[in-house]
Amino acid sequence: MNSINFKRTTHFRLPTAILGASLSADGQSMVAACMDGVYLADLESKSAERIVQHESYVSSAVFLPDQNTIVSAGYDGTLKWTERSSRQLVRSLDLHRFWSWDMAVSPDGGLIASVTGQYLAGGYRYEPQPEQEPSVRIVSADTGQVIHSLSHVPSVQCVAFSPDSRFVAAGNLMGEVRIWDCQSGDLVASFITGDFTSWGVIKSHCYLGGIFSLCFSPDGGHLLLAGMGPMRDPMAGNGRQLWQKWAWSDAQPRKVDETHEGESGEGLMEALAIHPQGTQFVMGGRLRGGDWNAAMFDLAGGSRLATLKTGYRITEAMFTQDGRYLLLAGTQGQPSRQEDGRFPDFGRIEVYEIAAD
Repeated sequence: MNSINFKRTTHFRLPTAILGASLSADGQSMVAACMDGVYLADLESKSAERIVQHESYVSSAVFLPDQNTIVSAGYDGTLKWTERSSRQLVRSLDLHRFWSWDMAVSPDGGLIASVTGQYLAGGYRYEPQPEQEPSVRIVSADTGQVIHSLSHVPSVQCVAFSPDSRFVAAGNLMGEVRIWDCQSGDLVASFITGDFTSWGVIKSHCYLGGIFSLCFSPDGGHLLLAGMGPMRDPMAGNGRQLWQKWAWSDAQPRKVDETHEGESGEGLMEALAIHPQGTQFVMGGRLRGGDWNAAMFDLAGGSRLATLKTGYRITEAMFTQDGRYLLLAGTQGQPSRQEDGRFPDFGRIEVYEIAAD
């Protein structure tokens, strides 16, 4: 297989950390969920405008298929619909009592899924308490009506729809993935992997880690999961950079692949994206030790094809629809001192051209 090179073509900053992002269909604009609101960024002019705010951090922001409606979710537990052209708030929905950790829109544009949940020790072994509210909610993208309220074990940290919009999957702190039928709300599959979850032995006793991102394969039959391998010190962040591939639709779900030996360093992986051709995927996140915090892998065989060391935490990875460019978004630290009367911008956006030798 030919080697792949990344050539950076664009980079600029937003005022605060980007926690989630979505790319417009034409690849010219990006909507960013930031600590201080939702920004609409123009990639050519390297400019951005804040178009709506939440009562707390914004965790997710996506374009609906009409490209004129932006939906955002935040730590205030609220979903907001904003009209892109007028910058006017169209609808606000108090969906969760706790944070929305992640939110996704179905490929057909009809459904929105949001996940929540707080990890509180439920017993002597520090296992999570039962959920205080439904951990997964599915909402009509058109009306905001709640269609399904689904049960999981908190905290539920990531959510994704299948390519045909038929199924929704959510992963949690304890490494459990549940998959439901979007029409009926029935649970159709579930499995647990212990490889993403750590038990803190040093400095504090708690569970940490879990699945931070997941996505369906193009054929819908597999799920990719991302996070970090187990570690003993909760403060170290030195678990190995980890992805796993699961055949979830088998009678007995099974792991079929994971990060290959010798192809990972240390750090929490928070972003997954599959190339439009369906042959490669990118995983990105934070670097604790090693020489990359974003890498491209072969989807079929799992081998690593190319790497990037960005120098900042990646929270979102996206491809343009033609597959020529990779967009990365995230944050470079959090300034503690002002410069010239203001805090320096620390949200990061980068665009890379993808070339094969």
